Amino acid sequence: MGRPATKPTELRDGFYIEIRNRGSKTGVKIRRDTKEQMLMAIKEYEASKDVVVIGEVSKGKILDNAVK
Repeated sequence: MGRPATKPTELRDGFYIEIRNRGSKTGVKIRRDTKEQMLMAIKEYEASKDVVVIGEVSKGKILDNAVK
């Protein structure tokens, strides 16, 4: 096993969404290179999962926030 990481991970540049099971508090972050790819992923997952749009990340910082 080992110790858990203490330093938070840095997000790579791209567009992020978070996919959650319905009613769940935690989910999985998914990164896409372009906004169009992110929008396609939202359409794919929104039928069966809760989708939270995190927005664009550049140099480890979130540039725009949006919640869907």
